[in-house]
Amino acid sequence: MGISWAHMGTSIATSFLASLVECVEALTVILAVGSVRGWRSALIGSASAVVVLLLIVAGLGTALTQIPLPIIQLVVGALLLLFGLRWLRKAILRSAGLIPLHDEQAIFAKHSAAFGSSGAAATAWDKIAFAAAFNITMLEGTEVVFIVIAIGAGRTGMMLPASLGAVAALLVVTALGFALHRPLARVPENTLKFAVGVMLSAFGTFWVGEGMHMQWPAADWSILALIAAYLVLALALVPLCRSQSSPSQPVTRPS
Repeated sequence: MGISWAHMGTSIATSFLASLVECVEALTVILAVGSVRGWRSALIGSASAVVVLLLIVAGLGTALTQIPLPIIQLVVGALLLLFGLRWLRKAILRSAGLIPLHDEQAIFAKHSAAFGSSGAAATAWDKIAFAAAFNITMLEGTEVVFIVIAIGAGRTGMMLPASLGAVAALLVVTALGFALHRPLARVPENTLKFAVGVMLSAFGTFWVGEGMHMQWPAADWSILALIAAYLVLALALVPLCRSQSSPSQPVTRPS
C-alpha cells in the first residue's frame, strides 16, 4: 500500500512538533549545565546520549519488522493514544489556568543555581556536567524515540518520515541554542503541546482502528478528520475546565 501525502505530512509534522517540545526542555538544562560547569563536558554528554538514542531507534525499528503489522498497529496505537491524551490533558489544564505554564527562564535559573552550588566548574573534564547533560538528553530523547517508533511502525516506509521530523526539530533547536546561548523562553510550549497532544491522539485512534481491521472513510485522510475532531473537543474543554475551577483555591502543583 502506498503512502499518501496526508499520512506522510502529518507524520512529519507530528514528529517534528513533539520532538521540538522535548528538545527545548532538554536545551534549557544543557545550557544551564554548560554555562556553569563548562561546555565541553556538557556537549559531549548530550552528543553521547543522542548516539545511544539513534542506536535504539535503529535496533527497535529493525525488530518491529518481525512482528505482524496489525499487532504493531494495535499496540503502538493504544500507547500513542494514551501518550497523546496525557499531553492534551496537561495542555488543556494549563490553558484553563489550573496548572502553571512552563517558565523556561525560571527553570534555567534554578538549574544554574543548582549546578553552581555543586562545586567549581572544571577546566577540562567535568563528570557532573557530562552526567547531567547525558541524563536530560536521554530522558527527553526517550519520549522522542517512542513517538518516532510509534508513528513509523504503523506502516511500511513511515519510519523515515517520522525520523526526519525528529531530526529536523533537533537541528532547529541545536542551531538556536548555539546562536542564542539562552533558553528559548518565547517558544509557545503549551500551544505546541496542545497541537502535539491533538495529533498524537488522532494517530493513536487511527492506528487502533487499523489494528482492529477497521475501514476508515477516505483511508489515510481520516487522520485529518480525527485531528479536527480532537481539536474541537479540546478547545471546548478549556472554558469548561476554567468554569469548574475555584478562584479562591488555585491549583499550584507543577505538571
